[in-house]
Amino acid sequence: MNRNKFFNLWLLDKSRLVPTLLLLFFSMATFAQKNADLIITNAKIYTVNQKFDIAESMAVSNGKILAVGKSKDILKKFKSKNIQNLDGKAVYPGFIDAHCHFTGYATDKWKCELWGTKSWEEIIQRMTEYSKTAPMEWLYGRSWDQNDWPVKEFPNKAKLDELFPNRPVYLKRVDGHAAVANQKALDIAGITVNTKIAGGEIEVENGKLTGILIDNAMTLVEKYIPEISDDMAIQYFTELQKECFSYGLTSLHDCGISTHTFSLLEKMQNQDLLKMKVFTLLSDEPSTYEEWIKKGRFTKGNITFGGYKVYSDGALGSRGACLLHDYSDKKGWKGFLLSDKQHFENLAKRLKNSDLQMCTHAIGDSANRTILKIYGDVLGVKNDRRWRIEHAQIVDKNDFNLFGKYSVIPSVQPTHATSDMYWAEERLGKERLKYSYAYEDLLRQNGWLPLGTDFPVEEINPIKTFYAAVARKDAKHFPVNGFQKENALTREQALRGMTIWAAKAAFQEKEFGSLEVGKSADFVVLNQDLMRIKEDQVLETKVLNTYSSGKEVYSK
Repeated sequence: MNRNKFFNLWLLDKSRLVPTLLLLFFSMATFAQKNADLIITNAKIYTVNQKFDIAESMAVSNGKILAVGKSKDILKKFKSKNIQNLDGKAVYPGFIDAHCHFTGYATDKWKCELWGTKSWEEIIQRMTEYSKTAPMEWLYGRSWDQNDWPVKEFPNKAKLDELFPNRPVYLKRVDGHAAVANQKALDIAGITVNTKIAGGEIEVENGKLTGILIDNAMTLVEKYIPEISDDMAIQYFTELQKECFSYGLTSLHDCGISTHTFSLLEKMQNQDLLKMKVFTLLSDEPSTYEEWIKKGRFTKGNITFGGYKVYSDGALGSRGACLLHDYSDKKGWKGFLLSDKQHFENLAKRLKNSDLQMCTHAIGDSANRTILKIYGDVLGVKNDRRWRIEHAQIVDKNDFNLFGKYSVIPSVQPTHATSDMYWAEERLGKERLKYSYAYEDLLRQNGWLPLGTDFPVEEINPIKTFYAAVARKDAKHFPVNGFQKENALTREQALRGMTIWAAKAAFQEKEFGSLEVGKSADFVVLNQDLMRIKEDQVLETKVLNTYSSGKEVYSK
């Protein structure tokens, strides 16, 4: 065969070969696509990673994030029977509440709701109506706040005695640190004008009981109130979980639960009902120390046990917060610690040799100083133990640096500031108020700050947390210029506080809290972009979809 003829045949074969190779190449490319359970595309995804990157698309499989990036790249690499085109909608990591009372609020559902009442008379009216259908002999109401009434004083039990002489009545204040009980309930508890209790107050006026019980005094009555059945409790947990999902929450820190409540969460999980990730802190009950400190931190499915929730003092609203100096509206009164200093020292020393966190409620500046110094004495200087002070509401100006010095994490609730701002100055005066609810000052100490709500003390909605943190205003958009606006957080800081920093506060930042490869696919789709809309439009934000571990758990 001559050279020209060979060359012509080679060209002919090549012309057939090229399309074949191209077809084979594209077939292999298609074949190389990986399967995904879910692909989110054409979205504005706030990953909340270290760089705060924004992506367009995300692939999910087996509850984990496979990839995050541009839509064209994700669709090239992955295929799925479930591709969600979000038409540019905003996506965020699932919100995390770093301090709430999930199980406690759930099991309160049988009680009469007193949230938002505007007078003692309105409470009496609600309780009278509730008494007709109450599921138990006890009449239990929850969440009144005398600071919302025209006369901002604690109520007296007289009207309750008149209406319910033969039924015990117990009405707990919104912060859970004060209550009013009628005479029947006081008699059951054996409380008289001579009864005393450490870390609590039984109010007496003119030689008679008023019915007001503050902090530890409440336990004298509460131990006689019947508990609901376990099955009913789990039913309430399940209902509240749905409500949390509707607000975009996919994880929360349940602060101060009993070992029995922990077992109910496990039972709920065994029934495949628990879809939310719950980080639990046990109540400060010494009888549990030996067994549970020995167990140490552990995770079972969606439940993590991580430490103890401790109360150092009460609340500002009920004047139970422990202050360095007198209350401005009650001379000679500084509040009190709920336990002696040695109790907190002993627990801190026991927890030092474990992997558990100590998370202590501290409202007043004296309580904060006491706990900060105890933490410092036990832990030394810089550390990664992430022991927390819950609330950190009033801090002496000379004590802020102790949070950074001892790596103590302030865990705060922005809506407390906007709820308390109406009356906090009356309790504290102008000078102390400057160093109260000081979230930006606290954030600077360690460079991060977990946020929560403390529900049911405040509302569940994390959008209100975001708004209160950024605008320093309440739901009425008051005050016009924000409350102590110098301590507002930026939008990025607020979002981090509700996601990755909240996860970090429980040592869970490697598992979820941001939308990154390998992490749990917990995310929320909103109807508008929190990071771009006008400030006064934030509270109009609605949750469209919530996903937990890649499964849709809420759809509007």
